[in-house]
Amino acid sequence: MKLISIIALLTLAILSPSFAQNPGWHLQEPVKDGAMGIGLTKLYSKSLVGKNSTPVVVAVIDSGIDVEHEDLADNVWVNTDEIPDNNIDDDKNGYVDDVNGWNFIGGKDGNVNNETLEVTRLYAKYRYKFESADVNKLSKDDKKIYDKWVKWKEQVETNKASAEASLARMEEYETNVVRALDAISGALDSKKPSLENLQSIEATDESVTMGKNILLDQISRGQEVEDIAEYKKLVLEDMQGGRKYYTSQAKYYYNPDFDSRQVVGDDYSDPYEKYYGNNDVEGPDARHGTHVAGIIGAVRNNEIGMDGVADNVRIMSVRAVPNGDERDKDVANSIIYAVDNGASIINMSFGKGHSWNEKVVEDAIKYAEKNDVLLIHAAGNSGQNNDKSDNFPNDTYKGKGFLFFKGKTKHYKNWIEVGALNFQNGENLSAPFSNYGEKNVDLFAPGMAIYSTTPDNNYEPLQGTSMAAPVVAGVAAMLRSYYPTLTAEQVKHILMATSTKTSQSVIIPGTKDDMTPFSKLSVSGGIIDANKALNLAKMTKGKKKIKNKAKDVRA
Repeated sequence: MKLISIIALLTLAILSPSFAQNPGWHLQEPVKDGAMGIGLTKLYSKSLVGKNSTPVVVAVIDSGIDVEHEDLADNVWVNTDEIPDNNIDDDKNGYVDDVNGWNFIGGKDGNVNNETLEVTRLYAKYRYKFESADVNKLSKDDKKIYDKWVKWKEQVETNKASAEASLARMEEYETNVVRALDAISGALDSKKPSLENLQSIEATDESVTMGKNILLDQISRGQEVEDIAEYKKLVLEDMQGGRKYYTSQAKYYYNPDFDSRQVVGDDYSDPYEKYYGNNDVEGPDARHGTHVAGIIGAVRNNEIGMDGVADNVRIMSVRAVPNGDERDKDVANSIIYAVDNGASIINMSFGKGHSWNEKVVEDAIKYAEKNDVLLIHAAGNSGQNNDKSDNFPNDTYKGKGFLFFKGKTKHYKNWIEVGALNFQNGENLSAPFSNYGEKNVDLFAPGMAIYSTTPDNNYEPLQGTSMAAPVVAGVAAMLRSYYPTLTAEQVKHILMATSTKTSQSVIIPGTKDDMTPFSKLSVSGGIIDANKALNLAKMTKGKKKIKNKAKDVRA
């Protein structure tokens, strides 16, 4: 699921005007008592001037990318071994016409947009078995699954009922607002909805009274309404986001009878099946993926829109993230596809609280690790401690056990988990929605009000750990571009070791006023710093090991 929480979606309404005046704050130098940018501006204007670099392919596993965007098109990955639109697998990689990437949530007749949550799929998977089961007759193993299933069932049914109720209330309110605005418009009889004219109306009709009060409230806020019909249109547009949110929850997220795989047409029971999908790398809703791609690699210094972090990058679009929870099979295939087709870095701005088949994703991560590909993953927007709550996929796995001894928990060496930083310093340094974890989140990067590309040559600020991860991916791409001998493990160690440490007390994300040292929110205890990372990269090139005093050596 694209990692944008309700908190993250509503944050723009309360942002200070500073981000609007400085939309590229995340690229600039850290400011004392201000925004903690990554120090990229001076780096490109001084340290990297005249330096040679090689193109680095960054795969963006996401909702899709507008590959024709004016600020992205020149940096989009092109599979030169594939002849476009000839319906032939020219390069024999198993994917027909994969010119700019691949779409694992599409089929011959269309694309998946809406999707269920993983908890809903798990509930539905065992419903036939446990719905009418005699608990006393279940085996020991089945009883363990049953206990989980009961919790899944309660979560799904409670949330579905809540969403349906919220949607009904919203629809009723919308109907009343429309009726009220139409009624007050009729009562005004073509007169301007000014304070004087509104106060002169002695309403006895409930709808007229409601419409009058709505417009008077607007005037009291200093926002006079010139045209009621136009105002009504704006009100309905503002309510669309809420309607869409609750509709998605009721009709898709928590609907155990919804099956998106009919569109894909794969054998979902086979987690290792490949070669399904289509070559539509944009899909029906590429806003999230296009924004992520722009943060990494929007064309720099072209006087259009905004600048990406990396200056010599090729963005590969791999579509696997719907409006709902992504599926493990698609994520695994996306990682493997990216690795096989030349990606050095993979950005993954998605996550979920449950996993259908964790093993198939683990196998794909190990495949990437074996092939020296760095994986950057967003920590999530639930304001939760990832050391205590599940978040998938993640960088932990069990080592091999022996006899009666269980294997120890290990960490992949090619994985970076990223939390989101605010544009404010002080106690608000961490973004209020960001997940964190002293053991399971590696470092923090800017993730609030990040201005980037969106479909159809548009731009807008968004926020989330989804935005913080591509900031890190961009810096990693820059390092591997200018110092191509660096391994994925070395780049990870460089970014961790050079992160800016601070013991500043901050509000713990997800709480109102609980405080903790910022250094306790992640493994490194720090914030990504492109300048420091580049300096260590210079000293590291050609070396097999990095002298690293940071507390990030866990594997």
